[in-house]
Amino acid sequence: MELLQYTIRKLLAGIPLILGVTFVSFLLMVYFGPDQTYQLIGKNPTPEQIAEVRAQLGYDKPFVVRYADYLRELGTLDFGFSDSTGEKVSVLLGRTIPVSLALITPGFILGNLVALMLALIAAHHRSGWVDKMIMGLSVVGMSISFLIVVIAFQIVFSSSYGLGLFPVRGWNVHSPGDYFAYVAVPTMATVFVALGYNTRFYRSVIVEELTRDHVRTARAFGVPPARLLYRNVLKNCMIPIITRIVFSIPLIVISGALIIETYFGIPGVGKVTFEAITSGDQPVLKAVVGLTALLFVLAQLVTDILYRAVDPRVSLK
Repeated sequence: MELLQYTIRKLLAGIPLILGVTFVSFLLMVYFGPDQTYQLIGKNPTPEQIAEVRAQLGYDKPFVVRYADYLRELGTLDFGFSDSTGEKVSVLLGRTIPVSLALITPGFILGNLVALMLALIAAHHRSGWVDKMIMGLSVVGMSISFLIVVIAFQIVFSSSYGLGLFPVRGWNVHSPGDYFAYVAVPTMATVFVALGYNTRFYRSVIVEELTRDHVRTARAFGVPPARLLYRNVLKNCMIPIITRIVFSIPLIVISGALIIETYFGIPGVGKVTFEAITSGDQPVLKAVVGLTALLFVLAQLVTDILYRAVDPRVSLK
């Protein structure tokens, strides 16, 4: 009952965030976004033809009415039809989101697990050559553009100029072997870039925890290093680690997938979003922005629940 009540309160508290994000994004789309009127009609249109097309697109309605329609669409998850393809937006997202999740998930999981292990090793050997080497490699990973990494990995592992081990572009998955072949290079690129940021963040959290009195006391009593790092350090670092992981999920699904899918020609929600931005497909853009805001609200809820799971002292109030 306590969890249910807290969930309801948290969702209600997230309404201002959703309203704020959707209002600002809708305002930018309406007044500064591309106008598809002249893309859908021929040359030298008459005023009557222009008015008819604008009515079909809903451009003739007042801003308040259009925004209210947007909120209704977000509440019902029915965003109408794509201006570019004519496909129902909910069907379009239902087809592309699973592809993005399948593409991004391996790199997201490996990037965090490997970074956490490297951070533990670096913190354990703090100020030593192992720590300096790991941190140096992290800085290198952070300083290189994600797009440059994607291009370099594609040339090395996929193209005829390199090893040619994996497909260069596309998404033709019919078996586990096909899946591995198509996600291998994007996963390696994602892990390479994520390791830099994640390792530095996790190391700073772990090093701070190593200075606590209870850790020094445990070390003085001869607790083995592995047990010390797991029981006395890592468990107490889980709250900032959970926060970073959970709140990065909405951004990873959209922004991370956008670069990889556009460059590799993978039909996921990132590629659809990029095409909607370039073509001014407002129904798709409204759906992506609104669902991303909802994801952040859900991320807040999941984060608080996980806080309670890893630390019983946390109260859901």
